[in-house]
Amino acid sequence: MARITVGHENGAPVEIHYEMHGQGAPVVLIHGWPLNGRSWEMQIAPLVAAGHQAITYDRRGFGLSTPAWEGHDFDTAAADLDSLMAQLDLSDVTLVGFSAGGGVAARYLGTYGTDRVAKAVLASAVTPYLYATEGNPGGGLDDATIGHFEAGIAADRADFVDHFLTMFYSNADGLTVSEAQRAYGRDLANEASPRATLAGVSAFGRTDFRADLEKLAVPTLIVHGDADQVVPFSISGRRSAEAVRGSELVVIDGGPHGINVSHSEQFNAALLTFLAR
Repeated sequence: MARITVGHENGAPVEIHYEMHGQGAPVVLIHGWPLNGRSWEMQIAPLVAAGHQAITYDRRGFGLSTPAWEGHDFDTAAADLDSLMAQLDLSDVTLVGFSAGGGVAARYLGTYGTDRVAKAVLASAVTPYLYATEGNPGGGLDDATIGHFEAGIAADRADFVDHFLTMFYSNADGLTVSEAQRAYGRDLANEASPRATLAGVSAFGRTDFRADLEKLAVPTLIVHGDADQVVPFSISGRRSAEAVRGSELVVIDGGPHGINVSHSEQFNAALLTFLAR
């Protein structure tokens, strides 16, 4: 099992589990909340076949990484990604961040710059700023909604995750994947630690990435489903495309939140076309 140490908590190492497949220009795939690196299953083989090295990892508290109590903010997540990139000595990387992983990619680029990064992809991302405030009325996510999520997780995490994965893969017409695929996503989400699941809601809901997006100085692809019920296109994908100068926007018709699975052929085509440029 491949692991790197990114810190310590209570005298024990905090370790990040990662996987590397293929050879060629590296593509680092950053999963969303509350999933893990296995959620990129439908992208690995196409990336390797196209001559890329596909790298997935489980963010702290998710999957096979250490279930740390602290460090579920985006500054720490970006620092963990920086440790991964440095310890693997990666260069000319394309960062592909899905949902909350898009926030990690944005915060990494805003904090650590582009020395190791050639391109970026924000997929169903939580950027630029979901929290509705007086200065961000288009955010769409308020304290009541965040509190509802947190209360559901605290009361019955398994039940919350089960319902969330239905919304994750649904558009207005219902579920866009098989029940088996939905259940698989639910099982991945249940592998997350209770602490990471709960802490993640406020982290992705209240973190402002607008300054990070202003610093993006690499070619950037933004991919979003127009039927996303978790992070609606109007408050995220559209605004991110407006914020990142020169970015390319691909909108997937009928796409729910989990477009890399539900619409994997369209998603992979957009990703591989962008990488080939």
